[in-house]
Amino acid sequence: MGDVMDKSVALSNIIMELHVPSFDVVREFYGKLGFVEVWSYPPKDQSGYMVMQRVDSVLAFFCGNEEVYNHSYFNQFDKSTPRGYGTELAIYITDVDIEKYYSDVVSKIDQKYVVQELMVKPWGSKDFRLIDPFGFYLCFREPTNILHK
Repeated sequence: MGDVMDKSVALSNIIMELHVPSFDVVREFYGKLGFVEVWSYPPKDQSGYMVMQRVDSVLAFFCGNEEVYNHSYFNQFDKSTPRGYGTELAIYITDVDIEKYYSDVVSKIDQKYVVQELMVKPWGSKDFRLIDPFGFYLCFREPTNILHK
């Protein structure tokens, strides 16, 4: 490869599964970000599940009702604890220019969800940060390959 760095996004076998109390809120918020529902099982006790996709980005959502707070692990935390505390979901925008995507997103969502506007980061690439209605921290980036320094 020489000095030419591969800018294609590195793929992974990891699926993010976000535990949420409402699939309706997920559909509305993530729909504004360009995600579409691929399939779902309706919430019933702790068996609801939904998969959403935007280009090559796939997110899975679990439960979809108040039973999410009774999960065998997560029930030890207060309901008001932001979901995904200490976790950042990095989503690469590969199909449109990051400026266009940012403009589109901020025109559709409540500004209270914008944590950081689009900017060039010290490492030279552009991104912006949102918080979703449940407290998940989302970073939308222009394409880079995490496997290269």
